[in-house]
Amino acid sequence: MTEPLFTLLGSPVTLLELLAFVIALWMVACNLRVNPLAWPLAMLSSAMYGWLFLRHRLYGEASLQLLFIVVAGWGWWQWLRGRGSDGQPLRVHRLRPRQRLSVVAATLTAWPLVALLLTHATDSDVPWLDALPTVGSITGQFLLGRKLIENWATWLIVNVISVALFAIKGLWLTVLLYLLFAALSVVGWRAWRRLEDGDAMSQA
Repeated sequence: MTEPLFTLLGSPVTLLELLAFVIALWMVACNLRVNPLAWPLAMLSSAMYGWLFLRHRLYGEASLQLLFIVVAGWGWWQWLRGRGSDGQPLRVHRLRPRQRLSVVAATLTAWPLVALLLTHATDSDVPWLDALPTVGSITGQFLLGRKLIENWATWLIVNVISVALFAIKGLWLTVLLYLLFAALSVVGWRAWRRLEDGDAMSQA
């Protein structure tokens, strides 16, 4: 799994990275369609990327994958059984303005805390750049689990930052994946806005 299959832009690509790449794209395709299959795929791709990131000393990203596996179980349950504030089955919706500010503030507060942890507790050579998409991804995952449209804006920011992080590490196939993720974040944002509009019309 960790032996090089081919070289991309001077860096080896392993079977592990290739399989994680394919499964992660499948997961996002399911997210776009609000298909619960996305969550078990998220668990599998997270396990693979956790292994990959650990080998490249991206400890924040590697630890994040473990959290993703746990949160994916919660998200799966939310999509199958979750209820909105009105007691109805969970639908695509959005945060209120004050909630949005609280989410941004919590994410930005957590960033330096995680960066300092990585600085002092690991041999990471990119602790601050590793920490930002780590905390942003936690935010995005919880928003996604509750079917909140703002998850896509969060993922767009996370994915753009992650492109820079993985480029520094020479993980070029993963760089390509996160470029695709960034583009799909815009697609998902638009698709979920249409779903929200459709739900609003059906309730009118």
